[in-house]
Amino acid sequence: MKTELTVTTSSATYSILFDKGFFSENRDELCRLIKDKQIAIITDENVAKEYLEKISEILLELKVIKIVFPAGEQSKSLYNFEQIITILAKENFRKNAVMLALGGGMVGDLSGFSAACYQRGIDYIQIPTSLLAQVDASIGGKTAINHDLAKNLIGAFYQPKAVFVNIGTLTTLPEREYKAGLAEVIKYGLIADKKFLQWLIDNCDKILQRDTDSLMQVVKRCCEIKRDIVAQDERDHGIRQILNFGHTFAHAIETGLNYQYLHGEAVAMGIAQASYLSWQQGNIAKQEFDYICSMLKQFDLPTVWPSALSKDAAIEIMQRDKKNISDNITFVLLKAIGQAYITNEINNVPLYRG
Repeated sequence: MKTELTVTTSSATYSILFDKGFFSENRDELCRLIKDKQIAIITDENVAKEYLEKISEILLELKVIKIVFPAGEQSKSLYNFEQIITILAKENFRKNAVMLALGGGMVGDLSGFSAACYQRGIDYIQIPTSLLAQVDASIGGKTAINHDLAKNLIGAFYQPKAVFVNIGTLTTLPEREYKAGLAEVIKYGLIADKKFLQWLIDNCDKILQRDTDSLMQVVKRCCEIKRDIVAQDERDHGIRQILNFGHTFAHAIETGLNYQYLHGEAVAMGIAQASYLSWQQGNIAKQEFDYICSMLKQFDLPTVWPSALSKDAAIEIMQRDKKNISDNITFVLLKAIGQAYITNEINNVPLYRG
């Protein structure tokens, strides 16, 4: 039986379709959405090696152009955005074209922003292949590219036509990238579902071993939480900001250290920092902070602030964060485990250094 969720926002309604293999169940639905359209596949070099030929077999006899970028956050750039637009224009892609974002968060963000801008908007479909993208980046319509001064500084809200989650792609992820994605999973439990957080701890071994049934439960629950939040606040003016728990610190780490850490690794450190700040503010107990750090370590994720990034440099980057609405930095903190809130009333920002 097909597993499917519906995302409804003020601007669009679309499906998240789940598959244990690579389009073993949802191939017909993909073909229906792209029928009679010009198609551009955007992917990176690593994903291309695993899945570009497989998806090309599904798209047999259709007109397809393939655009492949180097893997990594550095590819989410103005230069590569321009490359996509130039290729589409030279290929005479029209308004009814469709873009397939085949890859992780970088590919999804770059593709989505390009789709939003080309001819003032063409359709795009998310086909996330990383855990981080499946549980977070592919859902909700946030698209962006990076600027030298800040991550995701240039972007748009633009919803996909559909999201195809193929759990089987997680088996081919490098170990480091897979574990990094678990930081976003843990985030969902911390901000919205304490029972889910405990379930993650109870099933840690299965999750680390990439048990398919366990991963289906993990990804589906995260998608449910994000769907419900996005439905209330599509454009990030209120409750949707709690999805950025840990991310203010994480983006400073990524930008300040030139993306030497994977996004999920930076998020894990950011979660530890935001939890530490929540404890320092008197919201959670020391034991709860220790519990959060212990869980991150259980999933082999980092917790302490990187020594190579000074506090002053981090604060300067965080002051440019796009969530800020005043001179003060906007933080997402915990009222309790499973309950998050937004504040810009923090004057002193202590760092957890272990």
